[in-house]
Amino acid sequence: MSNTDWFTVEKIDSQTFAISEYGHWEHVHSYLLIGHERAALIDTGLGIGNLRSVVDQLTKLPVIVLTTHVHWDHIGSHGLFNKIYVHTKEKDWLENGIPGLSIEQIRKEVFRDITKPLPPSVQPENYNIFKGKPTGLFQDKDVFELGGRKLKVIDTPGHSPGHVCFYDESTGYLFTGDLIYTKTPIYAFFPSTNPADLVKSFKKVANLEKDVSKVFGGHNELGMDSSILHEARVDADFLINHSLVRFGTGIHHFQKLSVQF
Repeated sequence: MSNTDWFTVEKIDSQTFAISEYGHWEHVHSYLLIGHERAALIDTGLGIGNLRSVVDQLTKLPVIVLTTHVHWDHIGSHGLFNKIYVHTKEKDWLENGIPGLSIEQIRKEVFRDITKPLPPSVQPENYNIFKGKPTGLFQDKDVFELGGRKLKVIDTPGHSPGHVCFYDESTGYLFTGDLIYTKTPIYAFFPSTNPADLVKSFKKVANLEKDVSKVFGGHNELGMDSSILHEARVDADFLINHSLVRFGTGIHHFQKLSVQF
């Protein structure tokens, strides 16, 4: 088995690709967006296998990495790329790790319930999470120009303090990281999460529905209809109105989304 066999590449359009890790229980997605002058890789997955070799087969342009948030399943292959950008609020996490989260805990989560053979170069006992200084920082409303393609940063904290979504103005695609995905609960029960911020972020992205053509989350279902944003608003209102937006209220199931506080 080669490193690239770990990944599944799915073509969204001629200049946009999902690079997925379906052999892991979280079904992690990274996204490659190609412009005229450079490409952007939104998140870098688990750090299993050589993601860089997959990206290099899809584009010869310079690649920048844009981070939705600094969790182990979204920054695993950051070290394979030269230009990495992260939100100002998570710079310290990228450089020093998430406080209180040990490498032993991370390894357990990375390598449990694996359903595909691991690349031969991967040894669970030697796995380490990326730590390093970012090339640059971003914040709400910043724009990355790829050449005929602009990506706008949208602050959406809750799942983590500096979580963001990226809006592709040229296609209407909204890349939501761990703010919105289906099939499994959206996490907001860790000490580093914030339930109140999460539901505010639901309502914030719901305001974009008329401008969004498709929604691409960090896990599970690939390419959700923009109506999921309307549901996020309805679900947020329900949670607020029923005083459920706080740690310890458990898992709340809705039509397509579910949330765990």
